[in-house]
Amino acid sequence: MSSIRSLRTFLAVARHGSFTAAGKEIGLTAAAVGQQVRALEEELHQALFDRSGRSIVLNTAGRGLVAPVTDVVSRYEALAARPGNAQLGGTVVMGALVSALMGAFADCLWALKKRHPGLDVTLLAGQSADFALRVERGELDAAVVTQPPGRLPSSLLWTPLYSEPMVMIVPRRPHFEMPVRPSDILTQCPFIRFDRQLWTGQLVDEVLAACSASVQDAMELNSVEAIIALVRQGFGISIVPQLANVMWSRDRALRIVDLPGVTVQRHVGLLERRQHSRQRFTRAIKDYFPKGPARRAAGSSRAGGTMGR
Repeated sequence: MSSIRSLRTFLAVARHGSFTAAGKEIGLTAAAVGQQVRALEEELHQALFDRSGRSIVLNTAGRGLVAPVTDVVSRYEALAARPGNAQLGGTVVMGALVSALMGAFADCLWALKKRHPGLDVTLLAGQSADFALRVERGELDAAVVTQPPGRLPSSLLWTPLYSEPMVMIVPRRPHFEMPVRPSDILTQCPFIRFDRQLWTGQLVDEVLAACSASVQDAMELNSVEAIIALVRQGFGISIVPQLANVMWSRDRALRIVDLPGVTVQRHVGLLERRQHSRQRFTRAIKDYFPKGPARRAAGSSRAGGTMGR
């Protein structure tokens, strides 16, 4: 019968798509990881990964095992906690937007780790739509993502945590002529756009629609951090979420310009399956944030449609 160690190895390979990277996470050589995976496949009488050169990717059978194996490992780790013990422990694997780690979620994670030293959180960076698929498949216990633009599958639950206003940022030393009026800045300056195929990019479109503005697209990127860096260097302006832990009021390279009448916000929340074995952990995250009117309003908006990618 497979050991918990081999099941953890399977999950690590599923996350990383590499024996070497998985080995670094769990403290084994790539050869040892490969041996454990092959032993598990032999025991189950089926291949779990498609192998092509150095690439190793979950096949259909492997994807179907991720959720139940994650549940088995999580339940095993929960045995270490005595009944009534308020401490959280074990390993949690979750996705997080890099921009969320520059925002209020970073404070939450720090507080939980300090309060529960036995808790081991593995964070994977990526995009909201990709995380939605991985949470649904059971590859991640949860993910911190922006509010989905449409209705989620019935198996998933999104809970709002906090909100960030969408703002226009401009360089203090631009490589172009900067008008005075905000409306002219928006329409006449090079515009560095967040990828409009992604969830945050759709919020940028909402801001532009609210301003009735047609912009001069210069670049399109899928990283808030990269956009901020380019604006700081004077290559253009942009509309981005105002990250909670970024002190732009003291920034010597960029500044925020108010857009009158614009109230669009990016709502950041926790995405999880409705039933899973790490609900004590996800409940602790949700309890960290206040349950005020803004949070309730965020959870009730944007009903209907299909989940965007």
